[in-house]
Amino acid sequence: MWIGVLYIIGTVAGVLSVVSAGSPLLSADDYLTEIADNENQMVLGALFVLIMGVSLALIPAIAYPVLKQHNEILAVGYVIFRGALETLTYVVTVLIWLVLVPISQEYVKAADGSSYEALGDMLIYVSKNAATMTALIFPIGALMLYAIFYQSKLTPRWVSMWGIIAVSLYIPAALLDMFDVVTQEDSTFTLMMMPMFLQEMVMAVWLIVKGFNRSSAEPAKVPNAEMSPAR
Repeated sequence: MWIGVLYIIGTVAGVLSVVSAGSPLLSADDYLTEIADNENQMVLGALFVLIMGVSLALIPAIAYPVLKQHNEILAVGYVIFRGALETLTYVVTVLIWLVLVPISQEYVKAADGSSYEALGDMLIYVSKNAATMTALIFPIGALMLYAIFYQSKLTPRWVSMWGIIAVSLYIPAALLDMFDVVTQEDSTFTLMMMPMFLQEMVMAVWLIVKGFNRSSAEPAKVPNAEMSPAR
């Protein structure tokens, strides 16, 4: 149940971060002026990113005791990719967004703000690349999770198969973004990402309502062997 709840919290927080700061402020032509005029909105966006990162990092920690019973190697990989590496990209994003606030304030006060603008452009570039790294790291971890689900039947196989198919679209979209073939604002990028978004929300609701398949989630009970006396 908690895994499903954390999936929803993380997704909602991610959407709110884009709505509050990502789209209206960071995408503006004069983004430094926009950030300076909407400082609290920018800080709120960074807070939403942090909430998203913490929520999604908790999922592998909670799921690991169950997942390791079925495939310990993939379970550890899932913790590394989604619990550590993906969280790191979110932390980098949060720090950059918060640093942009004082830079924007100095920019609007300076007679010549070109140096602040150059610094801001560099931070925006790093932030976009961090988002691209997230888009590459996340599906690798997700694929490990769905492989365990498919193998163990912890969830119905149509849920895990949907996830595997969604990953097959998600990774190419991230690579196209990395090489500037498409941008994250393009409709093609959005359409390739959408199956994963829908799958995670359906899976989250399923986990909240149904939970794991109990027979698969519980470790098998092995009877104690009785030693026969030697004759």
